[in-house]
Amino acid sequence: QVQLLESGGGSVQAGGSLKLSCVGFGGICIECGMGWYREAPGKEREFVSTISNDGTTKYSDSVKGRFTISQDVAKNTLYLQMAGLKTEDTAVYYCVADDRFGGNPPSLGYPWNYEGRGTQVTVTS
Repeated sequence: QVQLLESGGGSVQAGGSLKLSCVGFGGICIECGMGWYREAPGKEREFVSTISNDGTTKYSDSVKGRFTISQDVAKNTLYLQMAGLKTEDTAVYYCVADDRFGGNPPSLGYPWNYEGRGTQVTVTS
């Protein structure tokens, strides 16, 4: 059973940067699509970014050009480098993974089969 653990969240001023990490343990996620979602208070969960096993990346329009997703397969770790942070980026960020689609993420809106507990990111003005 793959388990995911996020870290790197915190409080930062608008315009600042943070780097989130997500370590997989308890099992090896072979050919996994991985990604990040976020959930702000009172709002629905929002897609942030995904990365396929072949390195193909996707971003939501709201973070494109500011966030960068990457992975270190040897370390079983997923990253999200966030720059130019805005107050509207404040949310709990969840790491997700799925090994059912040959290394690709599920279609948007389709549930992922592994998810971390989240890490809080707070951006102040």
